[in-house]
Amino acid sequence: MPDHTYFSSLIWQIADLLRGPYRPPQYERVMLPMTVLRRFDCVLAETKPAVLAEYKRLAGGKIKGEALDRRLNRVAGERFHNRADLDFEKLKGDPDNVHAHLATYIQGFSRNVHEIFEFFDFGNEIDRMRESNILYLVVSKFCDVDLHPNAVPNEQMGLVFENLIRRFNELANETAGDHFTPREVIRLMVNILFIEDDKLLATPGTVRKLLDPACGTGGMLAEAQNYLRDHHPAAKLFVYGQDYNRRAFATAASDMLMKDVDHNGTDESVQFGDCLTDDQFAEETYDYFLTNPPFGVDWKKQRREIKQEHDKRGIDGRFGAGLPRVNDGSLLFLLHMWDKREPMRPTEHKHGSRLAIVFSGSPLFTGGAGSGESNIRRWFIENDWLEAIIALPEQMFYNTGIGTYIWIVTNRKAERRRGKIQLLDARDVWTAGGSEESRRSLGDKRRHLTASQIDDIVRLYGQHADGKTSKVFDNAEFGYTRVTVERPLRLRYQMSADDKARFLDACPHLLDDVQAIDKSLGRESNKDWNAVSSRIDTLLHSRKSRWTSREKKLFRSVFTQKDPKAEPVTRSGRTTDYEPDPTLRDFENVPLDDDIAIYFEREVRPHVPDAWVDRNKDRVGYEINFNRHFYKFTPPRPLDMIDAELKQAEEEVMRLLREVTE
Repeated sequence: MPDHTYFSSLIWQIADLLRGPYRPPQYERVMLPMTVLRRFDCVLAETKPAVLAEYKRLAGGKIKGEALDRRLNRVAGERFHNRADLDFEKLKGDPDNVHAHLATYIQGFSRNVHEIFEFFDFGNEIDRMRESNILYLVVSKFCDVDLHPNAVPNEQMGLVFENLIRRFNELANETAGDHFTPREVIRLMVNILFIEDDKLLATPGTVRKLLDPACGTGGMLAEAQNYLRDHHPAAKLFVYGQDYNRRAFATAASDMLMKDVDHNGTDESVQFGDCLTDDQFAEETYDYFLTNPPFGVDWKKQRREIKQEHDKRGIDGRFGAGLPRVNDGSLLFLLHMWDKREPMRPTEHKHGSRLAIVFSGSPLFTGGAGSGESNIRRWFIENDWLEAIIALPEQMFYNTGIGTYIWIVTNRKAERRRGKIQLLDARDVWTAGGSEESRRSLGDKRRHLTASQIDDIVRLYGQHADGKTSKVFDNAEFGYTRVTVERPLRLRYQMSADDKARFLDACPHLLDDVQAIDKSLGRESNKDWNAVSSRIDTLLHSRKSRWTSREKKLFRSVFTQKDPKAEPVTRSGRTTDYEPDPTLRDFENVPLDDDIAIYFEREVRPHVPDAWVDRNKDRVGYEINFNRHFYKFTPPRPLDMIDAELKQAEEEVMRLLREVTE
């Protein structure tokens, strides 16, 4: 029996018929729906007569809508059926009316399949192929491909479709930049997601659930099921996904239907919609999570609803830990998933959850102490949920060359990992080329991971030890207290005619008081504002004058200048409590395991003796700086080597000049 690569190549060849009316990145608009259609046609072939007979018998009766779908699905023996008196052979037999018959044939499917083709927007593609005179050719070529389960079992069909999805996505990403997670990155994530659970998954009758809330074409869902099929065939993994891209959703939903995977008795494991504002799996919990959310995409459109949930529900809602800045919503996906985690209650057969998510570098360190991003990091770290972060090589993704990171989050850390976070630096682990099958670049993807390299990373992860590319830290090592360092305000007082006129323009009713102050204090410069202020208060009291706080503030701003040699300004009535100068304010990030008072005396006081720390403004923050922990010092080249190179360059320039002048 031919393997899945044979059928993938056979279908791939049909795509050549689209050349001209379609650009290569657009081939998937036709080829993926047609592959789905042909597979369903072959699967339903044997029961089609019985379905048509039952449909005819029930016509005009009381059973309609979803009830009729369920009845006919049972007759078909599948989660879908087709009640149109058409199939690919009949479509091929009527070239002149193939466009109308194909539309009728699709209309005859049960609601779940019919809706998938609506999301594919396949009606427009039928019209486009008809106008280009290639519709009949495409249909007839697909009719010649036998995708019956006897020829292509469900497992093989899943691999055929995954192969086509990958190839078409790579083709599209090379030119259009669409988002698609490379297969080897998913395999690495899946291997590490299940690394601690071999014993659990090997238990007979084990059933687990996995969610990808940004599932795209379903690659992560498929790879997770492939892993369990290969390593733990006795376990069942029900997978669920959601995506707001219409074509991606249709592709993922088709994949789930075609493979006849574990589906928990429903055909709604993949849903359409924006998970942040239209959660299709509300109130559900899951054992595993996998996702690759969009990098650096803003959430302005969802801002009102998300902030409303944050403000009203707080920590009882999805986003209570904090809200990231609006120009990057990737951390929102992490919060969304973790709200659906399973609790750790082994006596109730609840064993907690594990999560793997791909991020850019931004969520590691963006946002200072007290910001939404920092508070989210703090929530995960202080609850001991962040298990590890793996740095991947650059140029691994089709639509971006930036470095990426896999976060592993769990509420059931192994004993040796509790209170610890592992950082694994795999940035130098890569092989040139877009994939193992192709050494050429695929868009921005110029590197890939081989199977052996994935094994090496997983092995290093499992060792959980310090080394050149793996380091284990205490949770608190990523935290710090942002302390506010203040310095005193120093003011020099002096009244001048110009300043006096400026003040009286604003407060003409204070003319007599200002004249008295001018006469009493004179026009000389005074570097002790405390003494000046006291004399003015005494003078005004003797005159029975009462100035408002606004007038006093204006007087000081007009008649004083900052002077580093002046006396510190004290707060009202406090001789040792100085008023801070906002322009001299500074901040220090003090590690959580460092005493702030000792740190201040050691690091700050020697440089600014008049400074103090305002502990009322303390903020705790968390950041993860990979470069700091894996920094590799490169010593500068010796001066004699640089001199030799400069001399060589000078000699080369002189040689070229001689050639020109001779």
